Order: sequence, then structure tokens, then C-alpha cells
Amino acid sequence: MCGIVGVLGNHEAAPILVEALKRLEYRGYDSAGIATVNDGALRRRRAVGKLVNLSDLLVHEPLAGKAGIGHTRWATHGAPSVSNAHPHRAGSVAVVHNGIIENYKELRAELLNCGMEFRTETDTETVALMTERYLKEGHSPVDAAFKTLDQLEGAFALAFLFDGEEDLIIAARKGSPLAIGHGDGEMFVGSDAIALAPLTDRITYLEEGDRAVVTRAGAEIRGANGELVNRETKTIQIDSTQVDKGGHKHFMAKEIAEQPHVIAEAIRHYLPVEENAVRLPGEVDFSQVERLTMVACGTAYYACLTAKYWFEQIARLPVEVDIASEFRYREPPVPGKTLALFVSQSGETADTLAALRYCQEKADKILSVVNVPESSIARESDLALPIFAGPEIGVASTKAFTCQLTVLLALALKAACDRGHLSPEEKAEYATAIRGLPNVLSSALEQNEAIRLAAQKVSEARDVLFLGRGLMFPLALEGALKLKEISYIHAEAYASGELKHGPIALIDKNMPVVVLTPKDSLFDKSVSNMQEVLARKGKVLMISDQDGIDEAGDDVWCAIRMPQVKEALSPILYAIPAQLLAYHTAVAKGTDVDQPRNLAKSVTVE
Repeated sequence: MCGIVGVLGNHEAAPILVEALKRLEYRGYDSAGIATVNDGALRRRRAVGKLVNLSDLLVHEPLAGKAGIGHTRWATHGAPSVSNAHPHRAGSVAVVHNGIIENYKELRAELLNCGMEFRTETDTETVALMTERYLKEGHSPVDAAFKTLDQLEGAFALAFLFDGEEDLIIAARKGSPLAIGHGDGEMFVGSDAIALAPLTDRITYLEEGDRAVVTRAGAEIRGANGELVNRETKTIQIDSTQVDKGGHKHFMAKEIAEQPHVIAEAIRHYLPVEENAVRLPGEVDFSQVERLTMVACGTAYYACLTAKYWFEQIARLPVEVDIASEFRYREPPVPGKTLALFVSQSGETADTLAALRYCQEKADKILSVVNVPESSIARESDLALPIFAGPEIGVASTKAFTCQLTVLLALALKAACDRGHLSPEEKAEYATAIRGLPNVLSSALEQNEAIRLAAQKVSEARDVLFLGRGLMFPLALEGALKLKEISYIHAEAYASGELKHGPIALIDKNMPVVVLTPKDSLFDKSVSNMQEVLARKGKVLMISDQDGIDEAGDDVWCAIRMPQVKEALSPILYAIPAQLLAYHTAVAKGTDVDQPRNLAKSVTVE
């Protein structure tokens, strides 16, 4: 959620911190702030709203110093305000925090009894005040921070900076990601490797419960039990241009346009040209699997719902799909010969990670589909399948979704082969169709202007319905979510056959209804449901291929033409118009496309 950065450098820290925070702003943009130590004095600057407001403040009230910490906030406890913005300070310590301190009320009561004064509504201030109390008792900065960490319950990534200490940052993680960057006589801390990419390519990822004493000479890391530990330092490759807009108006527009390229990269890894067999980075034998449990949140959950059709129809493997936040508290039985699969763009989604840990001692094997191979979910899986989407900065997921679908389809084909449900001819046919996906998606992107014109009309609506059958039903759910996320138009999705079981009561002349209906095996039934909408003067926006539009599109309000594609691949293709419709609708309404209100990219709190 929030973004953290820390610098112990050889140059002025403030501009470095602000530049790093720009790369983390997608993680939180309610407020931002930095703190530095200069000539032994700890000072800070904070501002509400986008990071540019902090940049403006620093022009008029600059901060000197070569050691500092910074933060972009996504509000949990306390409304967005200067007083609630990070870094939080108590006396001689400043703290930045991502996560939630679950026992902050108890700690707050204890501190109030000791005469400590609170000035904010946040749980984070408790961390600063607790540390300051230990400092006043005579403990060193390191001991004070560690003693405070011992008191904390919940999920957090924390960085501490101290008055009088120009060569010290304390960093700790529990449930929220945090990494240490190694430079030449410099050291860095970041909640995301993207933030550190311009500063260093050598990264050490802290593991669960780790705490680190960071100086310019290096980092001393202690594990959850207090013992000294060695964590591997890895060389990362994040091209700085990957987090630029590349000439597009928004990151979301760029990431939609990148889909043919990134999907081609995923196909190259999982379905090499020289063979028709699916190649995984590790061994999985689906012939021994009796049930597949898939768990995710948000858009990744809809990717799982789509993959359920593939695994059941192509591989004949029973599948259960669950929302991570419900799965872990439902405490479902996980019988033997169950394979558990977790999908997360960031690989740090708190609920999904907790669900994975619930399954670790129960499922036969843990698989994950992630975009960050060094993430917590990837590291704690028996096998992690990267999706090769590259950094996704727009809060509304686009290219990560279609790459997740591509990898899940490849996995379903592997399952079908292992279980003897695909003939060599069928396998070759799927391989050919999948390798043709990048060209098909490029053709879909050519409908951008037609979709933009349709979106102008949709932008005038207060409510929108999405309908789909079979593989198009999860895609309808995803289309409605995208529209809600970035345009703030209320949208709902239904399986087309459910229309007459209640939602049809909503249909009138003002209601746009987006019908996702390629000319597939369920086309005739989808068209019958579409006719039910037209009979009640609903405004149908039909998304289909040319054959479908020719057969059933005479009376529709608007028709968007997609290329023809093998039926199983249609969700990947039809994600493009769903994304573009949401994007252009949001642009027409003038909303913040890349950083929609109330949302954050990586959800690392429950």
C-alpha cells in the first residue's frame, strides 16, 4: 500500500528521496513526506495529496542532509492530513511505516499512562512514541528500535531515522515487503525494488520477521529470533524506462498497449517455438492431482475464475476458486492430492499470502503465479510461475491480468496433457493458436478509436451492466471492476442467464448494457439474453467478432468488432476492449486514471 524509501548517501538526500517516491507513488498518494538528518539535527517536511505538493513545499522549505527516509501514504488509520502524514516524529526519532499495527490501542493506552502525548490519529505514531520512550530510558537507537519492534503485533514494514545519527537507518519487516539496496559507500531501503532501480542493482530482500541495522558500510540483519542471518544479495534488472509513460498520456494506456509484447514474452518462456509441450520452471505432475484450489483477490481472482473453465473443460480437473480474505477465515478442509495455486501481481497481497500459509501444511504442492519473482508469495511457494508482464504502475491491472491468463492457460494445457485429455493434434492446435495471440491482440488494439467513441456515451451513464456467458462471465466481472475503479461509475456484471432472475428489473432506456459475446458455442443463448435487454429499450453495447455482429447486431446501440480467435483464448482477447472502454470512459469523465481515489496498487494490509 504505502511506499517507503531510505537513503544513506554521499549526496543530498532530499532530491533522491523525492525521485524514488515518484516511482512508488502508485503505492499510495494521499500524502507524502521526508525526513533528513543534517549536522546532527532531524527535520521533516510533509504535504497532503500528490507528491508534487511535497516537491513544491521543498522548493520553499528545503531540507539538507545526506541521510533520510521518505514515504507515500495510503490512509488506513486517520484521514489524509499533514498531521497524519509520514514520517511520524517523537522527540529524536522519525518513523515511516507500511501496514497496520494491530495492538496500537493497547500500546497507546500504555504510553498515555506514561505521560506521552499523541498528536495524530494514526497507529504509526505509537511506534515513534514507544521508541522515544526507550531512548529517554537510556537505550541506544538500535536497542530502542528493537525493543519497540518486540512490542508490535500486526503487519508492517518500518524504517527508523534518529536525531544525531547520520549513518544509521533501522529497517524491519513483518508481513509487508522491504528491501535493502547496496551502493558504493551508500545504502538504501525501499518497499519496492522499482524505487531503488536508478540507485543500485544489488538488492537484499528482508524475510519475514527480519530487522536490519543499516549503515553506509552495509547491513547487519537479524532474524525473527534475534540471531544474525545472511540474506542473499541479488542483482536485479529493472529498466528505468519501464516505469516511464513512454509517450502515452497515462501509465494505464501504455500498459494496455504493451500487452502484445509482454504476452509474447510469456509465451516464449512457457511454449517455446521448437516444441508444442508446455515448459514450466519446475516439476508439476497433474496426473497425481485430484483437486485444484485457486485463491486470489481482485482482478487476480477473476483470472482464477476464468482458469477454472480451462482446467475443468480442457484438463477435466475439479477446481475450487476462493477470494483470499474469505478462504483463510472459512478454514476449509484441504484433502490429500490437492494442489493449491495462488495468483498475485505483486506477490505481496496480504490476504493471499496468509491463505498460502494456511495451505502450506495441508496441500500436496503450493504453486503461485506472480509478476515479482522475488516476492514473498513466490519465495514461499514450491514453484513460482512468473508472468513476465514487467512493472505495472497503473493501479487498475491490465497487462498483468492478461499475462496471468496466458500463464494459467498454459498451466491448464500442461494439466490436460498430464491427465491424458489432449491428443497430439489438439496440443498442436492450441500451441498454434496461443502463439498467434500477440497478433490478435494487436488487431484488437486497432479498435481503440471506435471504443473511445463508445466510451463517450458510456461516460454519461450512472450505472452500467456487463453480461457474459461461459468464459465471458469472469471477463464481464473484470470489465465492470475496471469501469468502477477508474471512472467511478457504478457497474455490475452478471452471467447472462441470470439476467431474468432479478437484474432485468434495472433495464430501461438509460441503462447501457455491455454484452461480451464472441460467436462461440454459447453465442445463440447470449444473443437471446441480449434481445431481452433490447425488448426493454436497454442500450446494448455489443462486443463480438464480425460474424456475431452480422448475425445479431442490427438493433444494438453500439457494436465493437473483435478479431476471431479460438474459443478458449477469447477471455485474453476480450480483456482489451473491456480495458479500453474503462480507460476512455475515465478520460472522458476527467478522473485520475492511474491513481484512482481510495485505491492502492499493492494491498499489503487486510
